[in-house]
Amino acid sequence: MWDPQEYLNHAELRARPFRDLVARIGAERPRRVVDAGCGPGTLTGELARRWPGAIVEAFDSSPEMVSSARERGVAARLCDVTEWRPGPDTDVVVSNAVLQWVPEHDAVLRRWVRELPSGAWLAVQVPGNMDAPSHRAARAVAARDRWVRRLRDVRLRGTGAVSEPRDYANLFADLGCAVDVWETTYVQRLRGEHAVLDWLTGTALRPIVAALDDDEWQEFRRDLAPVLDEAYPPRSDGTTWFPFRRIFAVARTPS
Repeated sequence: MWDPQEYLNHAELRARPFRDLVARIGAERPRRVVDAGCGPGTLTGELARRWPGAIVEAFDSSPEMVSSARERGVAARLCDVTEWRPGPDTDVVVSNAVLQWVPEHDAVLRRWVRELPSGAWLAVQVPGNMDAPSHRAARAVAARDRWVRRLRDVRLRGTGAVSEPRDYANLFADLGCAVDVWETTYVQRLRGEHAVLDWLTGTALRPIVAALDDDEWQEFRRDLAPVLDEAYPPRSDGTTWFPFRRIFAVARTPS
């Protein structure tokens, strides 16, 4: 289960990669723009403002996120990215921080490229920090004796969850696309006690949150918090620097 409010606690920081991604899309008058994995819909409106003449389509696989998006006036629907198929008028697809949850998503990207009309734009952003201290700490705590049995069915994302930038560049180039790939490490200034833990709660730790009851989750937090605080020590002013690597790819299908 996804908690839209937990995700929105860092709304501005989460929005920055989306805006950097969309800024590199060169479409001028697209017919249909798709927000593939729209989350709570807070950024879908930016697509409508960027392309006011386009039909904006939004979907997400989380019922909670879809409900939250609809409350914001976004006509979102429930759909999984592995099942979605672009319509013949789909000129822009934006997939922001979604595909890291989809095993073997390379196959999804290849299918989208083949099914999109000629000259369409496909913009993808995924986190590239699966080997960061934050994620290593979460996997290590989950593997402790007291948790390993309780979390035996939980699969936390490892380094194989996303590819490296050159891999995405090759994938799109081999399909005949014009492609622009880059990476950015945002050094984010987080606030509050156990700031990195709070950040991860809205994203990487969701499978653990879903698998534990409330009391167990609080116990897991107590185990993980000091490990993260050691890896990301708070400053004297109470803020914490959290480097967060992101991988971007913007491809245009062959004309």
